[in-house]
Amino acid sequence: MIIYTMMGSEPVRKYGFLAFETTLWKTINLIVLPVSQGLQRSTVYRKYLTKIQSNVVTWVLTGWVLLVCSSNAFAVDPWEDTNRRIFRFNDYLDTLVVRPVAATYSTVLPRFVRQGVGNFFSNIDDINVTVNDVLQLKLDAAVNDSGRFFINSTIGLIGILDIASSLGLEKNEEDFGQTFGRWGVPSGPYLVIPGLGPSTVRDAFGFVLDSVFNPLQYSDEYASRTVLYVVDQIHNRASVLALDELVFGDKYIFMREAYLQRREYLVADGQIEDEFGGF
Repeated sequence: MIIYTMMGSEPVRKYGFLAFETTLWKTINLIVLPVSQGLQRSTVYRKYLTKIQSNVVTWVLTGWVLLVCSSNAFAVDPWEDTNRRIFRFNDYLDTLVVRPVAATYSTVLPRFVRQGVGNFFSNIDDINVTVNDVLQLKLDAAVNDSGRFFINSTIGLIGILDIASSLGLEKNEEDFGQTFGRWGVPSGPYLVIPGLGPSTVRDAFGFVLDSVFNPLQYSDEYASRTVLYVVDQIHNRASVLALDELVFGDKYIFMREAYLQRREYLVADGQIEDEFGGF
């Protein structure tokens, strides 16, 4: 498979993360810093930029250590016993609280309201998507996604309306976990995070960096940040309620394999070789 070929290359495995780190700093210097010069009067923006720079330094160094350590773990799920315990806790929490709230959200709010909520958070996500487009050297996609953010943030009323899609600028899915994979960083062992769900060591670190580029977390009001986070999670859970009926067999294994296969598909941009294609 393409993903395994890319990740199995020893030079890429050894130097991929360092190349990614260099590209990350180039992205900040080429995109974030020039924009900041035009927004020097904005105290909020300067604070946002300063926090991004300090957080990136900390998490790049921490992630480098974690990913190097995890690169020697070839087993897909060496922490299965612990992962299963956390999975049972998450599943209990979902059954008791999250799913009922998400179902109520879907029932009470009209579809156009839920669509607006989803559009708003999707628009915020386009910032992170654009950064990862550049880091993966997908410049056409970066133009597309930055254009989406500009159009939807202005004409689309801070992203509530998805005007960009109607203009042919389709949504892309990119994050730091995919960017690490693109640069040959191994996924590491499978991991279930309390309250969050399936992940890998690589994707867990990527998730932290994704949050660094989310401007909502830099709100000075803790209550506002919390409310926005909760609403986002409820909306995400509501959007996949129908998929609950598709789960069968060992739920833990089903969720693990579904997650890993989807991440492999996203990292390879859908170019997955069929191992049984010759039969």
